[in-house]
Amino acid sequence: MQIPKRKSEEDRRNLAGPVDNYVTRARLEGWKKELIRLKTVDHRPAAEEVARTQAMGDLSENAGYQDAKWRLRKINARILSLNEMIKNAVVIETGTNPDGSIKVGSTVILEQNGQENTFIILGTSESNPLQGRISYSSPLGSLLLNKHAGDTVQVKTLNAEINYKILRVS
Repeated sequence: MQIPKRKSEEDRRNLAGPVDNYVTRARLEGWKKELIRLKTVDHRPAAEEVARTQAMGDLSENAGYQDAKWRLRKINARILSLNEMIKNAVVIETGTNPDGSIKVGSTVILEQNGQENTFIILGTSESNPLQGRISYSSPLGSLLLNKHAGDTVQVKTLNAEINYKILRVS
């Protein structure tokens, strides 16, 4: 079944700017499973609900119809979004650059004030600093790219400058 493209959705995507395409293989597989579920399980009942509520009469005052239509639009928008993300995905390969420097997908052990922290450098959609997953475009992540074990980086914040020593890269 062809999913209609709404002009407003296309405009919104065009205004969004460049998209971060770096994802782990697990995230990409999750998107593919979600897309299959939306197309095979969720879409048909939502479309049938729109047809069923549409038959109930005056569409301008039919809250059930409006709600069903909104749910179908939400499913269609997510399908379009997932198709776009899957099409443009760049799967992150773990490890380092050939010269041993940090790249997207590297695991890094940093020392700051005698305390060791482990981070993995990922794309923005998968970052979660509290879980040790930082974006390559974050202040710390961008400074770490192409650095080696033994290097030091300095992150400047509004209140302080924080120095990190790179202990290990893998």
